[in-house]
Amino acid sequence: MLRQLWALIAATARELVWGLPAVAREVHRWRSLAREIPDASIREDALGALATKRGHIDGAALFSILPGKRNPSLLRLLVAYEIIWDFLDNTNERGVAAGQANGRQLHLALVDALDPGRPISDYYRHHPWRDDGGYLRTLVTVCRENCARLPSHGHVRQLVVREALRAQVLAINHDLDPRRRDTMLEAWAICEFPRGHEASWFELAGAASAGLTIFALLVLASEPVCTDDEITRTRNAYFPWASTLAAMLDSYVDQAEDVANGDHIYVSHYPSPELATQHICRLVRRCLREAGSLKDGEKHILIVASMVAMYLSKDSALTPAMREATTRILDAGGSLTRVLHPILRLWRTVYGLRSR
Repeated sequence: MLRQLWALIAATARELVWGLPAVAREVHRWRSLAREIPDASIREDALGALATKRGHIDGAALFSILPGKRNPSLLRLLVAYEIIWDFLDNTNERGVAAGQANGRQLHLALVDALDPGRPISDYYRHHPWRDDGGYLRTLVTVCRENCARLPSHGHVRQLVVREALRAQVLAINHDLDPRRRDTMLEAWAICEFPRGHEASWFELAGAASAGLTIFALLVLASEPVCTDDEITRTRNAYFPWASTLAAMLDSYVDQAEDVANGDHIYVSHYPSPELATQHICRLVRRCLREAGSLKDGEKHILIVASMVAMYLSKDSALTPAMREATTRILDAGGSLTRVLHPILRLWRTVYGLRSR
């Protein structure tokens, strides 16, 4: 616990002095560019993502605490990549009537952003709205430029591109027909893992819908030297387990809103709410064990604990109907998660994000 406390103190100091101000500057820059988007629908999607998903951006940027030294290129890359991810989620949902071909084409931006040598795609090829004033292409270009500045990017390039290709499962998530969506997600999992997997099909699909594995591998790419063993162990810790946990927590806190909107609810695939809570608690404990086994494990533990505390600091997780389950999940995260929970609740209040 003392080592975790020291990791928390060091990370907090870096975040307060450097990380949060740097992220704020990056978000301001992208918000200014988003305001200039000519098409009203795309502009609304871009500004909406920046306004309502700020927690995702700060969560991605938290991975910048993992290297021993500050790395501005890594921070800019993490922020820009998460902004692409959140923007595409909004844009894909708005254009869902255009079909999955549109969703897959849009999400090629996530692939191009991680592979500087890859040709730039026409992301809006099937999209009903096209004129974003170069917003998405600029985001992709900034990611590619900062990838090229990471000394070990070549060692992880194939893996991060593969994970980004898996993220095209996001095009299925917004399918208007729930039965067709679930059938296709299950078929996707079988195709990706033909020998089966310990995780269920919806946990695997959820993991592919989160970007944590990519963030963790990009951190390794920022180091002068990273070994194949480090890459393998890090990837196995974050995919599927930490990424599945992120997807399930996101679904858990948003389930009332998703029911109202008719959106996909990943946690509803568990046989009952009680079993969903049990599974999420097990995921939390497993992720903390996996994180602790990595190099600089205390920092990885801090990232997992912060993720759990951040999601559960949302208003919806603290309603009378969910308070008991939320407390159990927090307890599964241990003392560090419980310490972080009121801190991140305050953070949400400061940024006006308690309900988002």
